[in-house]
Amino acid sequence: MVGSSWAFFVAVALVLAWLLSGPFFGYSDTWQLVINTATTIVTFLMVFLIQNTQNRDARAIHLKLDEIIRSHHGAHNEMIDIEDLSDQELAEISKRYEKIRHEYDRRTKSTLRNAKKDSKKKAS
Repeated sequence: MVGSSWAFFVAVALVLAWLLSGPFFGYSDTWQLVINTATTIVTFLMVFLIQNTQNRDARAIHLKLDEIIRSHHGAHNEMIDIEDLSDQELAEISKRYEKIRHEYDRRTKSTLRNAKKDSKKKAS
């Protein structure tokens, strides 16, 4: 709702109303203080609203990924809800997957070298 186009137009209308009221209040310091205070309060509240929205969105994405992991027979179910693990536990998992990636890279390079050797033998 807050990020919708109608909310934007309401905000624009409020700013225009404030601008148009300037001559009535003689562009006084109080008139300026009203908009400064209002924008500060709105900004402060929006930080919490945005953080809440991001947290909810992240949780929904994690749940979707958990469902994909759970439904895939070859997946490691231990990966479900890993966002709740400590930093040390996440680092350990990261190291384990880094080793897997290095092993894959090593095998791939070996396979590519063998394929190049085979193609050279066939060419000669």
